[in-house]
Amino acid sequence: MKTALIFPGQGSQNIGMGYDFYSNFKSSRDIYDQLDKIMGKSLANLIFKGEENELAMTENSQPSIMATSIAIFAALKESGKIDEHSFHCVAGHSLGEYSALVANNSLNFIDSLELLKIRSKAMQESMPVGTGGMAAIIGATEEKITAIISDIRREGKISIANDNGVGQIVISGEIKAIDYIVANSKELGLKKAIKLSVSAPFHSEFMMKASTKMQKEIDKFSFKAFSAPLYSNVTSLPCDEIEIKQILVEQIVKKVRWREIILNMINDGVERFIEIGPGHVLTNLVKRISKEITSISISNIDDFENLDKV
Repeated sequence: MKTALIFPGQGSQNIGMGYDFYSNFKSSRDIYDQLDKIMGKSLANLIFKGEENELAMTENSQPSIMATSIAIFAALKESGKIDEHSFHCVAGHSLGEYSALVANNSLNFIDSLELLKIRSKAMQESMPVGTGGMAAIIGATEEKITAIISDIRREGKISIANDNGVGQIVISGEIKAIDYIVANSKELGLKKAIKLSVSAPFHSEFMMKASTKMQKEIDKFSFKAFSAPLYSNVTSLPCDEIEIKQILVEQIVKKVRWREIILNMINDGVERFIEIGPGHVLTNLVKRISKEITSISISNIDDFENLDKV
């Protein structure tokens, strides 16, 4: 069965994520130890027993989510549940693209953390905290959302940030406009609008400074040939180790084409998706896109133990 590994992005974080793997697997403990060393602070302590609002800060959540995904991936490898022959391609949702690059042996974990230190700091500093945000819109077409954005432009600038799946689109922009849509979703004809737990308007024009910063820094890092194809957020198609540098630069400001990624993977023969990391957002999105495909998430020990049954 052709299998894809998929890795979650920002907003999937929760206090306590990864702790059961930290407690049970040496390889997972090593990941969190490296996280603290590279970041120069005890992010593991924040992840396991900190405050939600502190973990949600971009500079904390991005490396923390990636490290948790890789800690789970390391436990899967340590236990023999996954090896290099267990999957045929990878993808990650926004931030998750960095986890995917570690999984397909293009970036080592430390380099991925170093890149995320640059990315997360630049993204956090692109806009003052509290002035920008994101919201998930449920049950509306891209055309309808585009029309609403145009109608309420007096409230502030917004753009479509993520095409996540059938009936789920994420918008990004100035917080006043985001709050207006969330507060008036029914009057605007939307089934639901949910404000996301992020501290900046990702994948929008407001991230241009961060994209420029990444452009200046990324050539300091080397990307090895992929051991498995990676489907890009920017194009929704497989890319290579040469293209990925520019893709990671553009990814900061461009729309995430998640729905298209999943459809392209299915068209290329993928029959099973395994989400590795905190939460199960991507698993649910895959199920929205196709009812015929097997999709499971591994975010805790129970999921881990049940993998053999799938």
